[in-house]
Amino acid sequence: MTKKERFEKIIDYFSEHQPVAETELNYNNPYQLLVAVILSAQCTDKRVNMVTPALFNTFPSAEFMAAADSSEVFQYIKSISYPNNKAKHLVGMASMLMNQFDGIIPSEVSELQKLPGVGRKTANVIASVVYNKPALAVDTHVFRVSACLGLTINSTTPLETEKQLVKYVPKEKIGIFHHWIILHGRYICVARTPKCDICPIQKFCKYFENSKKKNN
Repeated sequence: MTKKERFEKIIDYFSEHQPVAETELNYNNPYQLLVAVILSAQCTDKRVNMVTPALFNTFPSAEFMAAADSSEVFQYIKSISYPNNKAKHLVGMASMLMNQFDGIIPSEVSELQKLPGVGRKTANVIASVVYNKPALAVDTHVFRVSACLGLTINSTTPLETEKQLVKYVPKEKIGIFHHWIILHGRYICVARTPKCDICPIQKFCKYFENSKKKNN
């Protein structure tokens, strides 16, 4: 199976069987999504969703967050990974939004990356989810699962993975493709013990193909 065929079959499967795939972070507006994605770095969505209701209640907009002290924000997110840094990032992000972007979250990835706490992955999530741009966010799940499936080869960085993936994913599918791979990695192609026996796309998977060869 060629790489192109592998992409086509995997995309066809998810398009038919999972036509709706979205982030599992809870949010009501772009500001809340940006905060949640910043908090989700090296932390589970479940944990983020536990702390954001109270955080959003106290800091309902970038204006309120910008006026806060990071020590105040820390109290709401201390159960999240790296709370000190993230508290500073959130206040810094909100301040920059208010001072340089008139409180409006930018749509361009390059502009988003200027915000404290916003790397390329977070910027791509916002550009894709909020502005429906063809931006493909690569987190640990996407990086690992893409390699497992055989969609990327010898990729050593998230950016390299992103570049390899967008070559084969149709522009209109780039946004949802990110969610397909994340959810597949979260519930089926788990890191320690992949559930290959129940994987619906095992026949398109390079890892499964190689495993069968070893066992024969």
